[in-house]
Formats: sequence, C-alpha cells, structure tokens
Amino acid sequence: MKLFSHRLCLLAGTLGLVLLLATGFSLGGASRAQAAVLLQTHWHIDCSRPGTACTEVQDPEEVFGEGYYVGHDEPSVLFYSALPGSGNHMTYLLRLPTDPPGLSAGGNKAFNFQLHITFWFGMALCDTQSYPLQVSTCTPDSDRNIVDPAVSPNHPGTAYMELQFYPPGFVSWPQGNSCDARQWCAALTIDSLSEDPVHGTVLNPTCAAQTGLEYVNFAFITRDGRAQAPANPVQSTLATFTPDPRRDLFMNSGDFVLVKLGDTPHGLRVDLFDLTTGQHGAMTASAANGFGQVKFAPAPSTECTNIPYDFHPMYSTSSEATRVIWAAHSYNIAFADEIGHFDYCTGPIDASGICRGSEGTGSDLEPADSDDTACFAATASLRIQVSGCYGTNVGFDGTSYKPVWPDGNTRLHPTPILFSSPRTGPGDQQNYSRVAFESDTPRIEAADFNGQCNRDTGAGCAIVPNTDDGVPADFYPFFSIAHHGPSCLWLIGNDVPGLTTNDFGKTSEFGSLLKLTYLAFGGGGATLQRYNDFRQVLPSNPCTFLA
Repeated sequence: MKLFSHRLCLLAGTLGLVLLLATGFSLGGASRAQAAVLLQTHWHIDCSRPGTACTEVQDPEEVFGEGYYVGHDEPSVLFYSALPGSGNHMTYLLRLPTDPPGLSAGGNKAFNFQLHITFWFGMALCDTQSYPLQVSTCTPDSDRNIVDPAVSPNHPGTAYMELQFYPPGFVSWPQGNSCDARQWCAALTIDSLSEDPVHGTVLNPTCAAQTGLEYVNFAFITRDGRAQAPANPVQSTLATFTPDPRRDLFMNSGDFVLVKLGDTPHGLRVDLFDLTTGQHGAMTASAANGFGQVKFAPAPSTECTNIPYDFHPMYSTSSEATRVIWAAHSYNIAFADEIGHFDYCTGPIDASGICRGSEGTGSDLEPADSDDTACFAATASLRIQVSGCYGTNVGFDGTSYKPVWPDGNTRLHPTPILFSSPRTGPGDQQNYSRVAFESDTPRIEAADFNGQCNRDTGAGCAIVPNTDDGVPADFYPFFSIAHHGPSCLWLIGNDVPGLTTNDFGKTSEFGSLLKLTYLAFGGGGATLQRYNDFRQVLPSNPCTFLA
C-alpha cells in the first residue's frame, strides 16, 4: 500500500488531466467431477488459428505452411531511450475505454470488442530455446544482445511479451476474447518461435501439434500474483485460459490503471494498480508460476519438454536496434492496438465456426467469404447480442475499418483508450526521448484478396489497405495526443473534439516504407530484406508524462 499511495501522489497531475478530459463457453450439465477433469485437459494458444492475438511473424507461410496466413494488424507507438534500464522497466498510466450505452450494435454503432481483439504494452525478452537458436546464452537486460542479422546470425534467442487487455461483452475466453460481461481483464503473454533459420529446421511435428511452432506462455493477471494454472504451452490446461473472477483482476470501463513493468531476480514482473477501485493485480514470468521454454527438438525427434524458465527482458535500452528479429514489426518497448478481426455474420454459422451467410452490416452487406472464420452466434455472447467472426479480416471491410472509432460521439462509439508515454530510470521519473509510429500493413496486405503489396520492392503497399472490393478501406485508426498544460496522454481512433490537440497528419503519421533485414530460412546465415512496415521516427517525444 505504501507503493500504491506513492504512485497516487506522483500521478496527481496527470489524473487531473484525464478527469478534465472527460460466458460463451459453458460446462453445461457436466458434473463437478467431469468439470474438474475438463479443466485439466491440455490446451494451448494456437497462433495458426484465425482470431488469436499472437505476435506477427515476418513470414507466416514459413511458420504455418504454404498458403496459410494469420495476420495481425497492429498500429503502434514505439518508445526510444538511450537511458540504461529503459528496455526493461517502466511505468504507464492507462485509462480503460468505455462502451456506448445499450445492448445493440450495428450500422454506425460499435463496441470495444468489435474494434480491437486486444490492446497491449510490449517488450522483448530472452528465450534461449527460441529463434534463431544459434547461441545458448542470453544476458538479461543487456545491449550486448543487439546483433544485426546482416552482420551475424548469432543473435540470442528472443521472445516478445505482450501485456494484453481484453474488452468485455462478447464471447468468453477461451473460445472468445472477453472475461466478463462488463469488466476488463488482462494477461501476461510471451510469444516464442521454435525455428532455426540457419539450418532450416523447426520443432518436431509431434511437439508442434501440442504447443505450436509459435508458442505462447499465458497467465491472467491475478490479485495474488500467482498463476491460476501452468503458463507454459507444454503443461497448460483449460484452466490456464478460463477467467476466474475469484482470483483474476477485473477492471471497470473508465478505470485509471497504473501499469508497471520491471525485471526481478525471477523474471519480468507486471503490476496493475487500479487507481479507481484500489485493487491490485500482478504476475511474474517465472518458473514458479509455470512459465517455461519448449525444448527445441527438431525431427526426427518426438520429444516435447517444458524447461522451467524465468523470462527476463532482453535489452538495457530501447532503440531501432533493439528489435525481435523474427517479428514483422521492428519494436521493443511499444503500445499496440490489435485491430482487424471482427466482422458481422448474418445467417448460419456451421459447426467449424465458418459464416455461411452474409458479412458486414447496413449498406455494406455482402456474401461471406474466406476470412469469415472463428464465428459465434449472438447467443454465445456474454452481453452484447451480435453474431460475428474473429477471423483475420484480410478483406479490410470489418468493423475496425469503419468510421466507428472514438470521435466524441459516446452515444454510438466508445471513448478512446488513453495512455501515457512510459517513464523509466530511477523511480521511473525519466521520459523516453523519442517516439515512432509504426504500422505493419505491408505485411498484412501481402496476403489479402488482391495481393497488391510487393514486400520485395514496396510496390502497391499502402498505409490504408484496399478492401476485397479493390477500394481503400473506409477508415484506418491513427494516434493523436491530448494536452492539458504540461501533461499529455495518447489516444487512438479518430479526432475527438475538445480532446485531440495534435493528430500528426492522421494516417500519414505512419511515415514511409521500412525495409528490415531477416535471416533466410535454411540459408546458412544468408539474409533477405522485406518491407513489412511503415514507420516514422520523431526526433523527440511530443507527449511527455509528467508526475
């Protein structure tokens, strides 16, 4: 409580700014004994399944198979600082968005779960059993881990952490992405990639079927800081992914939350202080909480072994060089909004979750197509009774690409996510010196219905993607800032009258095409270059977080 009170004092100025700104899954009739057995059944997050929130890899076909694509549209703000520790500990202030009133959606009305499957704060971590698997050590919190793949393939094994927040009101975890009818929850997730690009080998098929090649450690943020079930993908069960309101931290829409991330002797620790309700939740990415690596065992082995592991931050600082070299994005310390999943389904949904009727709503109603997967009937929803799909919307015509984002019309649209720039250094008192805007639309456009983006040359790649009708999407969200005196917060969506003070040119803020260097799979250390992102690096931080 001493830390909690201290943080309240530090944030008084910024809180003043914000104040001025004004289950789908059921055990059915199963007995308690049957339910207990079911909760112990092995489950894992399958990153090859449409509707999952995983780190976007630079080449999905290399990981998931020829012709197979799962895309994650993630407009992001990246934070850079040369201050030692800026790559491994920081504090943010967050205000959770609210939904419009009522229980109906459609037309020009939308809820948070229709705009973003999740939003998250990210950080690169060590994982010596993850890509590229050329060295057996990774010194935590060290810029010695910066290795340019154009110079050497001997980069330490890397994972990416996403502290994910899940909107309420739709289908419950683990099938869906809500924890509650009205309250938000959060989870510490860590994505790793079981692939050796130098020798062209991957985890054996037997184990990959159990964990995935891109495997995920997952734990809800709990009020006692202890994982409710094993977090690692070898030992995880249904209980790992089933929200428990008796233990997990649930937060209300509109709550102010202090988000603190930092390394400890036993791994990265996340603390969420709900400044509105006084509740606190935490999670440490430790072996004690069931976090672990998947031992890399390529074919012909069938071994599938969890190695208990404390996941530590990889870098000391945060810059253009502190990247995860297997990811589409270039980031380390970042905020991202994962959009582009939800679309309406009018008509029947078959047993495999595919829409067999029409997609879209209002005047944009058309026959369902191949991206209308991971679909749920309205009756599966916890609160908002709509029928829709969480598949990868590569047609760019779902709700995320409509002008239903925060714009000040709270009768029809949500309020914006509001978050501060992180602070780091001793006592988390120092601001990050630079920021960048980044969008991975080239990566996701390369696999859309039109295939208009050539990632080798950049030809045909656009910040605002084309729909499957061959015209630019109706809307693409952008970041803006809200100032009140010397304090500032970020928001994403549309301009909000009376709140937005700078929108950086709207979607043009994402800048120009960014060419990144990757290791060629099976190339013995050879490299290739791809345009996966648009990025603009600003020379300073226009939105400093003042206590």
